Amino acid sequence: MTQLNPMQGGTEPLRSQPTPPSTTIAEFDTYEEAQALVDRLADARFAVEHVRIIGTGITTVEQVLGRMTYGRAALSGGLGGAWFGLFIGLLFGLIIADSWSWVLWAILMGAAFGIIAGVAQHAMTGGKRDFASVKGIQAARYGVQVTNEHAAEAVRIMGQAR
Repeated sequence: MTQLNPMQGGTEPLRSQPTPPSTTIAEFDTYEEAQALVDRLADARFAVEHVRIIGTGITTVEQVLGRMTYGRAALSGGLGGAWFGLFIGLLFGLIIADSWSWVLWAILMGAAFGIIAGVAQHAMTGGKRDFASVKGIQAARYGVQVTNEHAAEAVRIMGQAR
């Protein structure tokens, strides 16, 4: 897939920097373990801009949170609308110094519109998606790679006692 460069009027393809040859210096079962190694390298003043964490065996995961009902859709929409109303109300409250009643009015209006939008959105699914979920990506393994010219130094730091 070629992306167009918006800085050039959208006619020239974007060119990413070529990836320098790298060596995998360690592999882990969790991202946190790979992250800890990179943090350890950073603490040792290693040039971590030459490091990357590569996830392999990528899988998408969708965690179902619960059943979506009209009541839950209304509550979710109302809360989201109230937060947005709070933001707008505070903005107007700062501009119109004498009237902080804008805040309460904006929260109530935001909640009302949020409830309507939440229920309408749920109704539009036609019962084909009656659940709430969160999507994510997981990797089976995580490799820490370092550019070839810096790999020996990284391995030396890894071998040092903490």
